[in-house]
Amino acid sequence: MIVPDRADLAGPVLEVAPTLLGARVSAHGVTVRLTEVEAYAGTRDPGSHAFRGPTPRTQVMFGPAAHLYVYFSYGMHWCCNVVCGPDGEASAVLLRAGEVVDGMELARERRDAGRARPHPERDLARGPARLASALGLGREHDGLDLLDPASPVVLRLAPAPVGPVRQGPRVGVSGAGGDPERYPWRFWVDGDPTVSVYRPGTTRRRTRPDDGGSVRT
Repeated sequence: MIVPDRADLAGPVLEVAPTLLGARVSAHGVTVRLTEVEAYAGTRDPGSHAFRGPTPRTQVMFGPAAHLYVYFSYGMHWCCNVVCGPDGEASAVLLRAGEVVDGMELARERRDAGRARPHPERDLARGPARLASALGLGREHDGLDLLDPASPVVLRLAPAPVGPVRQGPRVGVSGAGGDPERYPWRFWVDGDPTVSVYRPGTTRRRTRPDDGGSVRT
């Protein structure tokens, strides 16, 4: 695996996003191999939280690449993005799904707590909220610099492109940002069982005043 530098993540979001497939994210004793990601392009993208400009919630997206943007989804779940692109552009890649490759017992403790039946192994990090939960990520990790040697979250890139890679519409994005022709900005490893099931977006009433753009999951 390759230790990234900021330049690896500072390119255009549509170029950076597929390079994160096969990357490994480690946090709190669990490592996930990424199999699905989504690109969001800030003020140029009606599907992005940053579409309407900086807010207290989205400020980290307007900073330098290689930081984490962690947000609370529908008052229930944390989801995690890697900020990318040039400083000030608010691009980010949502870590949508992956395979737990280390720390399986810890991942199960976090994901199966309170359940009568354990999750199937493929579902432990299948979806952005499940992935964040398996890694133990939450509000306290928002804004974290992945390149800080003291970071509790570690990103390592795949040494070679994975594949075959498929591309299509983003999951759960409503409004203009969910247009499959204009925004086929989800990338996934073809045939991998941990990839999410595609669902189109539906409009929901907002619960936070600082959300930007269309609702997404």
